[in-house]
Amino acid sequence: MRRLPVYLLIDTSGSMRGEPIESVKVGLETMISSLRQDPFALESVNISIITFDRDVKQILPLTPLDELQLPEITTPESGPTHTGQALKLLCRRMDEEVRRSSPDQKGDWMPLIFLMTDGKPSDRQLYSEMIPELKKRRLAGVIACAAGMSARTEPLKELTDEVYTLDTVDSTAFKKFFKWVSDSIGVGNRSIGASEELLLPPPPPEVNVII
Repeated sequence: MRRLPVYLLIDTSGSMRGEPIESVKVGLETMISSLRQDPFALESVNISIITFDRDVKQILPLTPLDELQLPEITTPESGPTHTGQALKLLCRRMDEEVRRSSPDQKGDWMPLIFLMTDGKPSDRQLYSEMIPELKKRRLAGVIACAAGMSARTEPLKELTDEVYTLDTVDSTAFKKFFKWVSDSIGVGNRSIGASEELLLPPPPPEVNVII
């Protein structure tokens, strides 16, 4: 069975401490639970989680849904948001983890990337340098979410046309967002390969489209 690699990049900088990060955890659990109800996703989706604040870590390597246990997600008290470093680690991990086609095996589906931030990149120069690097790789799509009123959408628009916002960072909003993410992954399973364009379901009212 071909794998669909899904990489989640989650901002865990200081402003996400407390209710926001707890709400993200609830949302992630909702997403995993929803995907496990989809037999096709259960067989094909593999998920990785990269967190970024002053440190950047892959806290979950690419893992099949049926083996996945959500790791602990922590936030520092303060510090910068190293989004550029996160993209750099993402490129390295995709190069290592995503299977390419060979005479002996079919490669994985093109990876799907979700990035959520509540601020803006502190490492602006590296962020700008990593965008063309990321775009060199064959991707199913990059979907970015600016969560909360202080999140900046302009840097995200440089990364992808698929930019969305959440006005609130409570558990209801995050649950709706991650449920939509799981629906997007389900749609992606069926569209990737048949079409070069990722087909996304309509977002819920809590998730705003940025044109």
